[in-house]
Amino acid sequence: MRFTVDTETGTAVHDVTEQVTDVLPPSADGVATVFVRHTTAGLVVNEPEERLLGDVETFLSELVPDEGWEHDRIDDNADSHLRALLLSESVTVPVRDGEPDLGTWQAILLVECDGPRSRTLDVVVH
Repeated sequence: MRFTVDTETGTAVHDVTEQVTDVLPPSADGVATVFVRHTTAGLVVNEPEERLLGDVETFLSELVPDEGWEHDRIDDNADSHLRALLLSESVTVPVRDGEPDLGTWQAILLVECDGPRSRTLDVVVH
């Protein structure tokens, strides 16, 4: 199962829980692995509160400076690759009755580090 997310800015966090739910089989039980097929984006499970999402964006931007990296001579996006290294390319969540079985404040978040882009995510149920 696969879907895409179009992002609009350089570093941004997007709640993709609904899109994941939409591609899950209705009666699925088990675990789902959600995988982002890119080296300048990542996935995390966390709270989708607006101010926290902004804090995540600020945190990543302040932790990894925009300039001064060797890779910038090729693509000028080394900061994006380095920010993605701090994240994960996948998350695994339990699935019950075709829906992610997340905690009260949890959501599946795509963290864009090099937007705007069109990101492809795969969902596999085990």
